[in-house]
Amino acid sequence: MKKTLFMLLSLLMSMTAMAQQSDFSKAVAQYKNAQTVTASVVRTTHKNAVVNDVTAKGVLTMKKPASVSIVMDGGKDQLLMQGSKFTMMVKGKKFETSSERNVQFVTFQAVFESILSGGDKDITKLSDLKMTKQGNLLTLTITPQPDSKKAAKRMMFSSFVMTIDAKTSELKTLRMNERAGYTEYSFSNFQFK
Repeated sequence: MKKTLFMLLSLLMSMTAMAQQSDFSKAVAQYKNAQTVTASVVRTTHKNAVVNDVTAKGVLTMKKPASVSIVMDGGKDQLLMQGSKFTMMVKGKKFETSSERNVQFVTFQAVFESILSGGDKDITKLSDLKMTKQGNLLTLTITPQPDSKKAAKRMMFSSFVMTIDAKTSELKTLRMNERAGYTEYSFSNFQFK
């Protein structure tokens, strides 16, 4: 009885993972044939202790195989992913890390590489990723799981939430949640080249 129940549960989990990967692959299919993707960006920065949010405009550029850049304020503010290397520039001040040194970016990198491949890379086995679909909107929530209290204290972000329009393959939002607020990037005017 226990063996049968275990097998049924395993089969159900496997089928769910396959369905999620299928939904994801369909949602990002347009990236498969594009070498470069660009879009307009509006960044909203929300701090819990401040009444008004701050917004800025910029440009998103994504290039195969693993390059993502969001450039704001004429380059003074940037968010860059080049393979495993991550660079954040805030008001001209540069911060660098990598997914090899910083666990919170491992799944983030894997998801973006899979997006850029048009869904060819299976992301369903990533333990800190949750995928849900509601209508035409696919939501990917990455909640990094640090391996120690020290690593948890060093984490800049508590989670990342991406939404993708399953019909157009457009990344709609990227939200990076922090302890004292969040930064959300809203994307529009996509061009797949």
